[in-house]
This record gives sequence, structure tokens and C-alpha cells, in this order.
Amino acid sequence: MTLLESKDGQQYFTFEHSRDYQQVQFKFLDAVESMDPNNIVALLQLNPYHIDCLLQLSDVCRIQEDQEMARDLIERALYSFECAFHPVFSLVSGTSRLDYRRPENRAFFLALYKHMMFLERRGCPRTALEYCRLLLSLDPDRDPLCMLLLIDFLSLRSREYSYLLRLYQAWEVHRNLSQLPNFAFSVALSCFHLSQEEQTESGEREKLKQKADLLLQNALIMFPGVLMPLLDLCTVQPDAAVVSHVFFGPKSQQSPALAELVSLYVGRTHTLWREAGVLLWLEECVREVLQRVDSKDPLVEDCQNKRKQRYQNAPRNIHRHVILSEIKEATSALPLEVTTQPVMGFDPLPPLDSLASYTRPERKACGTPRPCIDQASKLDDRSRWTVKGYQETNRNFEEASGLYGKDWSMCACNHNITSDPQT
Repeated sequence: MTLLESKDGQQYFTFEHSRDYQQVQFKFLDAVESMDPNNIVALLQLNPYHIDCLLQLSDVCRIQEDQEMARDLIERALYSFECAFHPVFSLVSGTSRLDYRRPENRAFFLALYKHMMFLERRGCPRTALEYCRLLLSLDPDRDPLCMLLLIDFLSLRSREYSYLLRLYQAWEVHRNLSQLPNFAFSVALSCFHLSQEEQTESGEREKLKQKADLLLQNALIMFPGVLMPLLDLCTVQPDAAVVSHVFFGPKSQQSPALAELVSLYVGRTHTLWREAGVLLWLEECVREVLQRVDSKDPLVEDCQNKRKQRYQNAPRNIHRHVILSEIKEATSALPLEVTTQPVMGFDPLPPLDSLASYTRPERKACGTPRPCIDQASKLDDRSRWTVKGYQETNRNFEEASGLYGKDWSMCACNHNITSDPQT
């Protein structure tokens, strides 16, 4: 890792590939194009800490439901990165930056993302939230993996309602977070949960409840396409008045870009709306919204005009996030220009303005690579034993060096990532 520059209190870093590593990287690309994951295993046996091999093979193992091996490969990738950290690079300061446009940096983002999702699935949403905030701090302006589409969900899962409200208040002015369906609904849900907490004073509870009601009503008016899919995934039969009303019916059209955001939010967070108290509150707000629509509330027309003018085309980082999320409701809403191009698991939808420090030598074409899901064909028995042997060899090394049993993922969170929402 190299320090490129320091500017305005921030340090800009980049990972670098040695000449030997570049040669291994070229061999990895050849192995990917062969469509056979066993070739990646063979390369990994010779180069046990090659990052992209670890990431790609982790996807193969995860798809084959070998979760333990998939997690281990990601943790080893993170350990490799940690060994290369610059002495000044800090995960906790919030001032260290990495440019996703540089190919050498992308694997670090992806490894952190995959590790974060493993943590969330294992029932560790609070730790996953810290990794989410870390990813956002590495490149907050571009947000290449669109952590703003995920941070609200992890905040709700870990019951960090106050943090989500602070983040919303701090960033709404310059990032327009209310124009994202996930923030519009999740901030309202956070206010509702805070109003239900026993330690909250009665007067404050009433204020929070009124604020939650207004936020949810405005969210439903701005994004009416959320309600019906949400109720469907919550296995709730909507009221006849709601079904028959044109506002929430099929005519509540939305652009493909907005439909992608809505599908992502509904597919990810519908379990948070299944609570009985939450559903009753949602029902109350839906009835109030219908009354506002029928009474010609000017906000209804204003939001309709905003939906027509905005959300024309989703940026590339949103498509990248949807691909990584693997939420079927969202991936089915991806546009054809994304679904018809090759998507590689080790570098999904690379930026169009990439800053490559070296290029792959020209070679004879061997066909267009298929999407990464197709590359995850089954490992043969010999390769599976090779991976098991690779794990055993590294375990022996760890035991000899006193590392066995320790968390490889940057000492898991021996780091206390700052709670300041602006970092």
C-alpha cells in the first residue's frame, strides 16, 4: 500500500501489485476464462494468498452451500490486505480514503462487503453495521458499493435507531437521503421504534410518534409502489379500500430505475415490517394517506412530478450493489444493459473510468466469459480435497506461529470504528 497524497485532513492510499503478483493475476484471469473453478483451486494451491482467487473461490463454495469454507477464504483475503497496510492507514479515523476506480483497491471493498454479509447472516448485525460504516468511509463521495442502500437496514437490525436518525439529519442536506425509498421508510420506522421504547419520556414519545406518522405518510405518498409488494412479502391481505384505490393500484407507475430501488428495499427489509405493532401502525398511516389523496393534498401532485422527473437511469454503483445483494426481487429488476453483459464475481461492473496501473498482455480470444453465477460450476472431488488440504496446511502454519484460533478479519473489530455519522 502506498500513500498517494494528503489533502484537507484526508489521506489517499492505494494498494499496489508487484511484478510477480501481476503475473499471477494474469494466470487468474486465464483460469476464470476457462470456466472451470478447479483451475482456480490449482492456482490458489501455488499462491495461497492471491486475493481474487480467494474471492472467486469463496463465491463457488458459498453457492455450493459450504459456508464455513467460504467465510474462511474471505477472512484470509482480509488478512492478506492487513499485512499490506501502510503504517499511516487507519480503519478507525474516518480519514483514510481508497479510490475504487483503481483495480488494485476493488478487491478490498469486495472482501469487506462479503465479510459484512457473512456477519449479518450469522446474527451479528451490530458488527456488520461497523463494517458498513467502514466501507462508506473509504470513499464517501462516490460510495462505489452503495452502502447508503444498506446502512439503514443494518441500523434497524442492530436497533441503532438514534444513529440512523443522526446520519439522516447530517447528510440529508447535501445527499438528499429522503429521495431514496430505503431512507424514507427506514427513518420513519426508526422514529416509531424510538417512540415505543419504555425509557423514552411520555412527552418525547408523543412527539416521536407524530413525527413517525408524518414521515411514513410522506414516504407512502412519494413511493406508493412500495406498499403492495411489501404487504405481499409480509403475507398480509390489504384492505379492499386500498386494493381498489387507484393511488396504490397498478396505475401507480414508476420508472424502471425507481422500481429497482423499491424492489431492493422491499426484498431486503420486509421482515422488519412483519411485527404486529408495526403493521397496525402502517395500516393507520395508509388510511391517512388515502384521505390526503382524496382531499387533493398538494404534496401528492408534487411527489408525482418528482417521480416523473427523477429516477430516469440508475447509476452504475446501484446496479453493482443489486448484483452483490443477490436479492431476487431486485436482480429481476435490473435493466437489459446490465443483465446481458458479463458480470464477474471478483470485479462486478467495473467503473467505466477505471485507473489501471498495468494492463494484461494481449492473447488469443477464448470466448466471452459468462456471468459469475455460471462459473460456479461444481468443484470435482480432487479439487475439493485440494482446498481441504490447503486449509489444513495453513492451519498447521497458524498453530506453529501462534495465529490459530484468532480472527483473521483485521482482528475482527478489535478496532472501535467511530460512531460519528459524518465519518
